[in-house]
Amino acid sequence: MAQNYRITLLPGDGIGPEIMAVAVDVLKVVGKQLDLSFEFTEALLGGAAIDATSSPLPDETLLTCRNSDAVLLAAIGGYKWDNLPRHQRPETGLLGLRAGLGLFANLRPAKILPQLVDASSLKREVVEGVDMMVVRELTGGIYFGQPKGVFETETGEKRGVNTMAYTEAEIDRIGRVAFETAQKRGGKLCSVDKANVLEVSQLWRDRITLLSKEYPGVELSHLYVDAAAMELVRRPKQFDTIVTGNLFGDILSDAAAMLTGSIGMLPSASLGASGPGLFEPVHGSAPDIAGQDKANPLAQVLSAAMMLRYGLNQPTAADKIEQAVLQVLDKGDRTGDIMSEGMNLLGCRAMGDSLIQALEES
Repeated sequence: MAQNYRITLLPGDGIGPEIMAVAVDVLKVVGKQLDLSFEFTEALLGGAAIDATSSPLPDETLLTCRNSDAVLLAAIGGYKWDNLPRHQRPETGLLGLRAGLGLFANLRPAKILPQLVDASSLKREVVEGVDMMVVRELTGGIYFGQPKGVFETETGEKRGVNTMAYTEAEIDRIGRVAFETAQKRGGKLCSVDKANVLEVSQLWRDRITLLSKEYPGVELSHLYVDAAAMELVRRPKQFDTIVTGNLFGDILSDAAAMLTGSIGMLPSASLGASGPGLFEPVHGSAPDIAGQDKANPLAQVLSAAMMLRYGLNQPTAADKIEQAVLQVLDKGDRTGDIMSEGMNLLGCRAMGDSLIQALEES
């Protein structure tokens, strides 16, 4: 008997609809092979939602997402909406979606695929074998702390304010996700903060250290964020699992992503204590190539694999998709962002066809 899952699709903006179409085709094939049934419902988010409803996150979209088993997002944003007031921008819709679904933990893997090791801007001996997971807190910290805004002082001068704040409970819940993730990986967790100058970071370090007593099998270390940034490009293979707050995680996860040579290859998962997770590629909407069949759909496809693994508890289906990605890379199939001499240059749709072929042959 087929297992049925309700999936909300958020194609978003730019290249989003193109790469989403490939991921949906891949999911349909895997579903048929493993007797999984997917009910797909599209909803608006970001710029597309602004154009249609004047809101980056319509109420209907949030309700649809809450009523699904998982949410698959492509990409949002673009030059068209950059000059809107902050509360109307596409990114505000994404922040609202994360908060509305209670998604406090972001998992972003950065793994060097052997077929793409020379695509990295760093030397082969530095990046070969890199396999890390960045666990980023998503719904607290400086992006959500109050007070925030631009205020006029008594002298008439404007002053911008953002507040970095974390409670013990917020730190503990992301810490548990990180320790449990590290347990399933290499058993090493590095907590990143700025405890030498920030009181909120000192609380972060104190709580993570206290929490480590519950996970004796995980080796815990600490780094200041500036040192962590340096070590990511100097000796990235030392890291297994990294846990950090919202702002630091935003920056470090992008830096880790670029170790792989292309941000177009990396998926992510955002999870809460319950309810549907949100799965999306790390890259942006790339409006400069939208509609030109040049986009790399692999990060979107790998995000679908993360959805199967972490959101729907279907590891066999996830394995099949990840193996198909490796097979097409082994064949030499490449989109422009990961192209190298002697490889086969494919567009977005053709890369999708190659993935389908690999799945059917397996």
